[in-house]
Amino acid sequence: MAVRPEGAPCWADATFPDLESAKSFYADIFGWTFEDGGEAAGHYTQASADSGVAAGLAPPMPGAEKAPAGWTLYFATPDAEATAGHVGEHGGRVVMGPMEVGPYGTMAIAEDPDGIRFGLWEPGSHEGFAAIGEPGTFCWAEVDTRNPEHADAFFPEVFGYRVRKMQDDSMDYAVWSAGDSDPLIGRAEMSSDVFPAGTPPHVGVCFAVDDCDRAVETTRRRGGSVTFGPQDSPFGRMATLEDPQGASFTVIDVNRTVGDMPDFA
Repeated sequence: MAVRPEGAPCWADATFPDLESAKSFYADIFGWTFEDGGEAAGHYTQASADSGVAAGLAPPMPGAEKAPAGWTLYFATPDAEATAGHVGEHGGRVVMGPMEVGPYGTMAIAEDPDGIRFGLWEPGSHEGFAAIGEPGTFCWAEVDTRNPEHADAFFPEVFGYRVRKMQDDSMDYAVWSAGDSDPLIGRAEMSSDVFPAGTPPHVGVCFAVDDCDRAVETTRRRGGSVTFGPQDSPFGRMATLEDPQGASFTVIDVNRTVGDMPDFA
C-alpha cells in the first residue's frame, strides 16, 4: 500500500456503550465482519468489508462509560509528535497522546480552536484503510463548522493543505488537498437546514454504499434516524444518518450522480 500523504484521512473508529449492538447494526448497513482484539486490547474491534479492514469499533475507555457514541477520523502523519506540536502552535490542543499503540503505530487525539476533534495516526504495521471508495469503506470526510475561516486557517497550517473554494455564492464549501493533487477532505459551513440547532462542529465521516436508499431504510428499521437526505448530487446520492446509539455518519452511492461537478478555485 502506498504511503498516504500527510493530512490524508487514513482511519476512522468509533466508541459505543453497547459494542455488540453496534456490530450488529453496522453489519446490517455495510456487511462488515469483525475481529475482536481481545481483553488485552480493550476489545478494540476491526471491521472489514470485502476489500479488507474498513474501520474500528470499541467500547468506551474505563472512566468514560457515559461518553456519547461517535466517530473519529484520523489524519496521516509521518511524525505524530511533531504534528501534535503544530496543533498547539496554531491554537489547538492535544487531548490524548501521542502514544504508541504496540507495533501498529502512534496515535493522538486533538482539537482545533473551535473544539473540532480529530485523530493523528503515524502508521507502524497498521497503515489504515485497506481501500477507499468501495462499498462498505470510507470514501470522504468533511469538517463541518460555523467558522469556516478558522478551519481554513488552522488545518492547512497544521497539515500544509492547499485550500480551494467552490465557486458557488449559495454556500461556503472548500476542499483541502496536498498541493495540486486530488482533494483529501472537504470543509462545509454548517447550515440550519442540514444541522439541527445545537449540533457541535465536527468532522463528518462518509462511507460508500451501493444503495443509499437501502441504507436509509435499514437505519430506520434498526432504530436509527435520518438527519439529512437522501439527496442526489454531482458527488453521488447521499444521506446523513444517526445509528441507534447516536453516532452520526454519512453514506454515499458514488455511482449515482446527478448534475454537473462544481468548479473550485
